[in-house]
Amino acid sequence: MGAPGMGPGAAGAALVVIGDITCTQTHVITPSGTFPIAGTQWSVLDMSRTSEEISQTGIILALVGFVLICALSLLFLLMKETKTTGYIQVTVHGHGITHVTNIPALNAGAMFDISNRVQYARSLAAA
Repeated sequence: MGAPGMGPGAAGAALVVIGDITCTQTHVITPSGTFPIAGTQWSVLDMSRTSEEISQTGIILALVGFVLICALSLLFLLMKETKTTGYIQVTVHGHGITHVTNIPALNAGAMFDISNRVQYARSLAAA
């Protein structure tokens, strides 16, 4: 039994899921439609940003500590936190259908993970 929205002959186990795109050995399943994976073209665009800022916890501890123990509490301002915002856009085009999905970048390693998934889908398309 196939997943909802799968066309005839598209049955098979999901080998890779990229956002709302699912790939089986023979088909790509998207909300835009189901089509054969052979001959598909894939692209990935990193639209995320990673920044490092002073932690809010560090600011609060520095202010409270400054009142209590003065200068040593300023070391709390060295506490940093890394934030990643934005998304990674994946586009698949094949057999007259183009589908774009935007995947939130929750951490700095998200692009690496999504790129590996797309590379696997490309290898399925080439097989």
